[in-house]
Amino acid sequence: MMPSMRKLLLIVFLAFLSAPLRAAGTLDVYFIDVEGGQATLFVTPSGKSMLVDTGWPGFNGRDAERIVTVAKAAGVTRLDYVVITHYHMDHVGGVPQLAARIPVGTYVDHGRCVETGKEADDLVRAYVHERDRASHLIVRAGDQIPLEGANVRVVAAAGQAIQRPLAGAGGPNPFCAATKPREVDPSENAQSLGMLITFGKFRMIDLGDLTWNKELALVCPVNKLGTVDVYLSTHHGLDQSNAPAIVDALHPRVAVTNNGATKGGSLEAMQTIRTSPGIEDVWQLHYAQNAGTDNNAREPFIVNVDQDASVSWIKVSADLDGGFTVTNSRNGETKNYPPR
Repeated sequence: MMPSMRKLLLIVFLAFLSAPLRAAGTLDVYFIDVEGGQATLFVTPSGKSMLVDTGWPGFNGRDAERIVTVAKAAGVTRLDYVVITHYHMDHVGGVPQLAARIPVGTYVDHGRCVETGKEADDLVRAYVHERDRASHLIVRAGDQIPLEGANVRVVAAAGQAIQRPLAGAGGPNPFCAATKPREVDPSENAQSLGMLITFGKFRMIDLGDLTWNKELALVCPVNKLGTVDVYLSTHHGLDQSNAPAIVDALHPRVAVTNNGATKGGSLEAMQTIRTSPGIEDVWQLHYAQNAGTDNNAREPFIVNVDQDASVSWIKVSADLDGGFTVTNSRNGETKNYPPR
């Protein structure tokens, strides 16, 4: 073989090895383990990116490093959008450490924080310091986040829900009668920015830490959201959220729980999710010690089966026809969910 031909083959081989871990033509979603916080990275077929929340501060930049490692593996060197669902430590706390490691185009949030006090004030101040160095977008229920290559509709923000049903939704919700409202939640959780993300026929929902009564406002007495393929269990799978009326109405095929070992994954919520009509599988970032063996996902579908976690994630790759695959980064376990 001629030297020039060998050189060409070597270049092609090296290019193959260094190719981003992203399937062409799919919407890729990475649920990154930040130990019971949230960090969910969306990458469109054109390479545009949206990160939802940034995990915790501290821990020597642990969460920021994990996010950047996954972003680079996905071929992302700049975060086009960073969406902050609400102003709690496990969602917005990682912004300063993340911003020091990767450029951010636009920060998106729900506006004013409703909590006060030194901790809340310091947290928001640190976020605003970074936010003001980039573009900033405040959104309300009904708005869209202009992520190129996917449709991102805000369905809840600043304590308000969309008033009119989305296209194809709006039918009576028979599950409302058995789900009663709870005491009003005055915290930032109830202010969470919630989104429905669609890619062709694929539909996924992320409601941040939206709590019980605010969930009911989205689906009772009529279901304003319709059904979804993937449900990111709200509030890390805590029983302050995941009301049966919304989980059952969403009718997800797959649920992903971004819980920690001892945070999230509550018994009541996990039972609601695992028994919801049409559910095929639950995937988890950690084994939920508070839920018991019967209410955890099957071992191959759990990323961290003990406390010894490293950089790890669950990946969803969605096609325009509504089919998708889910992969566990720990063991390579992959399952295909054909279009329905």
